[in-house]
Formats: sequence, structure tokens, C-alpha cells
Amino acid sequence: MPQDTLHFSISERKLYLRFFDVIFALTGLLIVSYYFNFQYFNIASSKNISWIFLLAMYVWFFGEIFEMYDLKVASDQYLTLRSTLITVVFTVLFYVFTPIISPELPQNRIQIVYFTLTLLFAILLNRFLYIQFIFSPRFLKNILLIGNRDEIEKLVNSITDNEAIKTVAYISEHPIDSLGEALFISSTTTKIEKLVLTKNINEILVSANNLNFIKGAINKQLIDLFEKGMSIKNFDSFLEEETLRVSENQLNPNFYNYFTFSKSHQNNLYLAFRRMLDVVCALVGIVFFIALTPLVALGNLMANRGSLLYKQTRVGKRGREFKIIKFRSMVVDAEKNGAEWAQKNDVRVTRFGRLLRKTRLDEVPQFINVFKGEMSLIGPRPERPEFVTQLENEIPFYSIRHVIKPGLTGWAQVMHPYASSVDDQQKKLMYDLYYIKERNLLLDFRIVIKTISTVLFFRGT
Repeated sequence: MPQDTLHFSISERKLYLRFFDVIFALTGLLIVSYYFNFQYFNIASSKNISWIFLLAMYVWFFGEIFEMYDLKVASDQYLTLRSTLITVVFTVLFYVFTPIISPELPQNRIQIVYFTLTLLFAILLNRFLYIQFIFSPRFLKNILLIGNRDEIEKLVNSITDNEAIKTVAYISEHPIDSLGEALFISSTTTKIEKLVLTKNINEILVSANNLNFIKGAINKQLIDLFEKGMSIKNFDSFLEEETLRVSENQLNPNFYNYFTFSKSHQNNLYLAFRRMLDVVCALVGIVFFIALTPLVALGNLMANRGSLLYKQTRVGKRGREFKIIKFRSMVVDAEKNGAEWAQKNDVRVTRFGRLLRKTRLDEVPQFINVFKGEMSLIGPRPERPEFVTQLENEIPFYSIRHVIKPGLTGWAQVMHPYASSVDDQQKKLMYDLYYIKERNLLLDFRIVIKTISTVLFFRGT
């Protein structure tokens, strides 16, 4: 169906940023080499293909780590400047010292300065053009909601932080005060096609759990619009695409009608590769653990009096219990009154323990659990038996997260802040279920990259 507005989806925005970051960088290098005495990166060289490929790989790799391709960061000028600066510095450091497939180091080191500044200003130019033009009201996704009051409010609350989406109108039984400027249309009088054209609507979202609301004239109009090419989705599918988690509405008796487990669960090649990766990473991690222990022991002696390590029972795959190993970050006898949820800024955490948690160094001993096969590098974080019993009673399908090994890091771990209540655990479960549903090597790689970002930006708990 023809639209008067152009909308860029999340994947299209990220593709735009990745593609034009490299294009602007190469264009900048070409201009600098033409007008100045810049010979380090000569586009006309016979080796330019390998040079360009390597540069693109480093920009994209470090851009992921330092969140240049996080759309929230990309829409903020200060965060864009920070992430771009760090990305360019690491890209240059690794690029100039990569042997054979990068240009030979110049005798005149000022060439490296030209190279760095050109990359920085070229990529920043692309980013500021993105903020000014692509991330503008003209390119927002205008959506029309059709459903009852409660479900519409719940959906809108879930996408409040997404500035690229605008609810322009909704069709329901009654007006909803919290929707502000969005136009209310009565379900008995609406002409949807006219509304789509006048409000430049890109997508129609329909409640999946109240099909009785969508009948007669509304249903016929939706079918006509769908035949004309209009994008129509149900609330749950839309939420999963936008938030990268399973919708809470799906936790009902019909759960298994639409929840499918990733084929990777039965893919022996994937499982064997994952186990091999676990063992290799665990061996490296154990070496790092041994090297780190004297430093942590010194900090523990000075500001965290008590035992260096502690073990705690956790629930693993298929409900089997095991002992997790961590560097101690809390005061001695932190749970003398029984198991308690850890809170944000928990007073039981020592000053040195807070540093360990912020950098995730308290988790390093768990590489031993990974090596033993009790945990994997990636998976849902293991919980304590006391909490698991409570959560299984209060949250439907909570035990599904135990179909795979718990992980040192996981999708819920990098996408949601620390869980300190049953409500927080339910939100994290939505991410765990998404991982179980979509599990694959690409998603595993994204989790690793996001974990590195979490550590580097001190976003641990």
C-alpha cells in the first residue's frame, strides 16, 4: 500500500550505520590522500581490497563492543561521540599492528595521526547526519493499535523507550487518557483505510488475545488493507521483534501453541561446537583466574575481610543442583537470616566486592563450573533452589529455562538489569525464553559482544 512517509526498521537503521560508517571512512581517507601528503592508506594500491576489508571488520567489531550500533546510543550526540572515539582508537591500534594484511607502518608517525583523525571525523560526520536526518520525525514508524484498553496500555508501556515508534491512533471501546496526543477512534465508526492514509500509518498492530473485538466491519477492512500490502501484526509478534524478548501475554495455557524451541537444541554439530568452545574458553578462563587470584586476595585482605571464595548451591540443567564458585563480594554472614534477593546498591556488598561485581570479576571462578560441564559459557543464569521453588510457583513456565545448561552470561543477563524481585525475574524470564526459542551461533556471538561491553562500561551489579 503506498505510503507518504518513509520508515526505516531497526535492521535497516543498523545496516545504514554499518555501511555508511565504512563508506564515509574510505571517502575521508581518499580525500585526505588526494589533498595532503598522506601515503599510509593508499586507495590506489594493489592491496587495497585486503586493507579495506580489514578496516571494515575492525570498525564493525569494535563498534559492536563499544555500542556504536546500539540505536539508543546512535540517537544521542554525546554517547555517539564517546563510542565513536573509543571505537576509532581501538580500531587504529589493532589495525596498524596487524601484520601482512594491513599497510606497512610508515616512517613518519604523523601519518598515523592523519589516519586516526580522518576515521574519527568521517564516522562522526555520518553519525551526526544520521541523528539530524534519519533519526527524525519524518522517519518514525507510525503505528495504529487495535485492541482493548488494558492491552493497548500494556503495549505502549513496553515501547515507551523506543523513540523511533510513534502511536498516532488507536481503535478501542473507550478513550485512554495515558496515550495523550494519539487519536482515539471508536470501534463502531472507524474507516481504517482513510485513517491509514491521513495519518501516514506504517503498521497496524492488532490484539491477539481479544479476537472477539475484531469482527465484522473491522475484520473486513483489515483483510482489504492486508491485500493492498499494509503491514499488520499482532501485539505479541511486534513486541518480540522490537524488544527481543517473548511477550508476557504468551505465558498462558496456550503457550505451546506458538512457542517453538530452537532447532539448535537437536543440532549435534551446534552442540558439539558449543561444548568445544566451552572447554577452550574455560581453560583460558581458569588460567586468568589463577593469575587474578593473588590480586583479588590482596584486595580481599585489605577491604573484604573473610574467605576469598565461596560456594553456593544453584539449579542447573533439568533441575540438577550443583555448587557454583565465586569470589566473595559480600560481608561475612550476609545471609545469616536466610536467603535474600540481592538488591541494587545492596548494603551487604563490600566496597571491594562492589568493584568485583561492576567488572564481573566475581564470576571468573565459574570457568571451573564451565569446564566441569555444570555450566556453559552462554545460557540462563543459574538461580538458588530456594528462589527456584518460589518462582516456579509464581511464574508460569519458569522451569523451561532449565532445559539448557545455565550460563556464565546470557541474553537476560545483558539485556535486563539485576533482578531483585519476582517481577524482575519474570521480565528476565522473557529474555531467557527468547534465547531458548532463537538460540543460534549468531545470537551467542551477540551475547559475548554485549557481555564485553557490560564489563568495559562497568555495568555489572
